[in-house]
Amino acid sequence: MPKLNAVLFNSLAFLVFLPVVFCLYWFIFNKRLRWQNSLLLIASYFFYGWWSWKFMGLLALSTFLDYVYGFSVASANRKKARLFLWLSIINNLGILALFKYYNFFVQQFQQGFELLGLHIHPVILEIGLPIGISFYTFHGMSYVFDIYRGKIKPISNFVDYAVFVSFFPLLVAGPIERATHLLPQIQQKRIFSYTQAAQGCRLIVWGMFKKVVIADSLAVVADQIFNNYHQYNGITLVLGAIAFSFQIYGDFSGYSDIALGTAKLFGFELLSNFRFPYFSRDIAEFWRRWHISLSSWFRDYLYVPLGGSKQGKGKAVRNTFIIFLVSGFWHGASWNFIAWGFIHACGFLPLLLLNRNRKHVNEVVAEDRALPNSKELLQMLATFSFVTFAWIFFRIHDLGDAISYTKNIFTNFYHWGEAVPFLFIFYYILPLLAFDWLFRRNERDLKVKVANRNVLMAVGSRIVQYTIFTLTTLFLLNAIIQKDNVSFIYFQF
Repeated sequence: MPKLNAVLFNSLAFLVFLPVVFCLYWFIFNKRLRWQNSLLLIASYFFYGWWSWKFMGLLALSTFLDYVYGFSVASANRKKARLFLWLSIINNLGILALFKYYNFFVQQFQQGFELLGLHIHPVILEIGLPIGISFYTFHGMSYVFDIYRGKIKPISNFVDYAVFVSFFPLLVAGPIERATHLLPQIQQKRIFSYTQAAQGCRLIVWGMFKKVVIADSLAVVADQIFNNYHQYNGITLVLGAIAFSFQIYGDFSGYSDIALGTAKLFGFELLSNFRFPYFSRDIAEFWRRWHISLSSWFRDYLYVPLGGSKQGKGKAVRNTFIIFLVSGFWHGASWNFIAWGFIHACGFLPLLLLNRNRKHVNEVVAEDRALPNSKELLQMLATFSFVTFAWIFFRIHDLGDAISYTKNIFTNFYHWGEAVPFLFIFYYILPLLAFDWLFRRNERDLKVKVANRNVLMAVGSRIVQYTIFTLTTLFLLNAIIQKDNVSFIYFQF
């Protein structure tokens, strides 16, 4: 992956960019809706172009084509509408195939021919992967899909549609928005809400904390162990996998929190992307809580069109493996991601066969209790252990090394090897789990519900919250200034 030079959320550049756009949006461009949307479009392309202005044309082309396909689908008869839908799919998947998967497939063909004794020299594309390409192409496809299904009508204002595709908080790493959810918000006048903005600020600070303090600190330990796994015993390798589990959670959910919080500052409510997935009691619940916008996208636009689970268990199993394998491949052109998807499909399969995959759909674990019971605790530990095992194959791009890492956990379990500061990991994991548990009932509000019996307790609680918020903000500013800007993991997808 090429070195990023983007306006990262965890950079000083973003801390300048965001207040400038915010002030222009609410104090200069607030008179007319089209002015605000135009500002958002310009800011989004500036945000994207800061990384590489060369790929701004690709983003604009993808946006324009789906905008045209939307009108074509709506105005044609059913047969022609289906043709334009497929053109949109081919267009978007073609862009992904060229930039993200071309070299992978060419190299696989080359290796296949070499097994037959034939040596070919295919053309390898020496181009970088445009950040956000997997996200904005899915925005465009879902828009045309929803028009084809009659859920929405094509939007006439190109600027409004372009904002939907390129809105800067979600442009490079999601969440993957739906036109039915975001476009109406873009088309209606926004009024500044202090409550919404305060929630946004809390989400931004919490997301920054998870990224800068938790994820980036755990990354040091995880990288050390994964990059030198032959030197460590099985216990250390297990702890390395746990460190990466919380690194990727802090990194990606932190990004999503910042995206949701930033959108709130401009009067938008984005789709939730994480709902405390490590408190899940089975794999099905985990996927309803992890990267929700992607898993629900594959459910609605791939699993359901394939027949879902309504055509018998056989096809339900087939469709389940398809969406998990495609989901793995979506993350990257490498066999390790496919293996990661296959592992999750195998974990999901028993629940599907036993009709237990929808057991935990809406409720929160221990919703009316302070702590989980013993059964829930064991279920969460088992689910987390399975997910952590699968993360090994996600983290190590070479499938052979991933298998060796897993094998060494069992064969070298009691061999001491080189020492690693184990307690360093838990300084970050345990506080994160504690705060997540307190916030688990509402991932957007980030407030601990306390029964205030009198005014003094209410005021004291508010003072404590504002003090924590202020100190955390100051700590984060210092951390961002002192540390190098570490890219978000999902920028590579």
